[in-house]
Amino acid sequence: MGANQTGREEGAPPPPQNLPFRAPLSGPDVWVGSEMAARSDWIHVLDRAEIEDLERAISAVREARSDMYSVTAENFPLPVLSRRFAAISEALERGCGVANIRGIPTGDFSMEDLRWVLWGIGAHLGTAVSQNKAGEFFAEVRDYGEQLGLPSSRGYRSASSLRFHTDRCDVVALLCARQCKEGGESKIVSTPALHNAMLERRPDLLEELFGSYHHSRQNEQVPGELPYYVNPVFGVHEGRFSSQYSRSYVESAQKFNGTPRLREEQDEALDLLASLAEELCLQTRMEAGDIQLLNNHVTYHSRTAIVDFDELEEKRLVYRLWLSTPQSRELPASYDVLWGPTGAGALRGGVTPQNGLRNVADWRRAAGKAA
Repeated sequence: MGANQTGREEGAPPPPQNLPFRAPLSGPDVWVGSEMAARSDWIHVLDRAEIEDLERAISAVREARSDMYSVTAENFPLPVLSRRFAAISEALERGCGVANIRGIPTGDFSMEDLRWVLWGIGAHLGTAVSQNKAGEFFAEVRDYGEQLGLPSSRGYRSASSLRFHTDRCDVVALLCARQCKEGGESKIVSTPALHNAMLERRPDLLEELFGSYHHSRQNEQVPGELPYYVNPVFGVHEGRFSSQYSRSYVESAQKFNGTPRLREEQDEALDLLASLAEELCLQTRMEAGDIQLLNNHVTYHSRTAIVDFDELEEKRLVYRLWLSTPQSRELPASYDVLWGPTGAGALRGGVTPQNGLRNVADWRRAAGKAA
C-alpha cells in the first residue's frame, strides 16, 4: 500500500489528537541508505605513509612489551595518521555518524598487530569502556556457538543474524581481521531518519518510543541493581537526538517478574521501527582490514547471519572497542540509569563489571595504586 496525500500509509488509522508537537529532525545525520551508498566522504582509505605510521607505533609497543590496557594515545603516537582523526571525530558526532577506515594490510600484519591497530586508533578517538561484566575493554566478535534469546546471551558471540540495536557506548569501533565465507553483511541506519519517517507515517507510534520501555541487563547487573532498567527508546535533549535500543533486550525483560507487559501500541511501535530500519538502511560488507566506526546515538546497526569456514584459523574474526568520546553530546538526565554521567564529553557508558571499573582510565588508576 502506498502513502496517501497526508503522508500516512493507506489503511493506517488516523493518529490520535492532541499529540505533542515534534518537528522533523534535520542535519547531516539524517540520511537513507541509498544516499550513503552513493557517497564516499565517510570512507577513509589509508595511504602508504599512514600504514608506515601504524607500523612504527606497533614496533614501539612491542619493543616496550607494553600491556594493551596501559597504552594511551601518547605512547602510541600516530603523527601522520592523526591528521584524519579530527575529521573522523567531527563526522561521528556532528556529521553522518558513520566512518570507515580501509586499507589496513591484513596480509602483512599479524593478528596481534591488528589488535594493536584497533586499540591504538581507538586511543586517539576516545576511552575504552567495559563490554561485559568481566570488565573486558577489548572483545573478539566471533561465533562461540551462543544461542540467542537466553537471559545472558550476547549477539557478538553468535553466528545468527542480529537485529538492529545500539551498544552501550558513544562510538563502537570494529576491525575486520577475517571475513566469513558468506553473509555477515553490516546494516546501518540513521535513527534521526527513523524518527522523521515515524513522525510522517505514525506520529502516535513515534510518541510511544519517547515513553518508558523495560530492557534486560542480560544477567550483567551488579549487586543492588535490578535485572532490568527502564529507559525510553528515543530522547531529545537541548536539540540533540539520541537513541538506545535493543528489541531483544526489551523482549528479555518481559520474562522477569515485576516488569509490566508491553502494551499493544508499544509493540506496534517497535514493529514499525524494525520495518523502517530495513527500508532505510545502508547494507555494506566489511572486508579484512576495514574499521567501522558508528555513533550509537544516531545509528542502529545489525548483521546478517554468518556462514563460516570450517577451519578455525579461517573463521570470521572481528575485533571490537566500545569508546566514550570527548566530543559526545549531552544526554537526557534520565539516561543516567544506563550511562552514568550524562554531560557532554563525560566519561560514560559500558557495562559495570564486578570490580566497578567501567573504563580503562579508571583501570589504569587502580593498577597504579596497586603497584
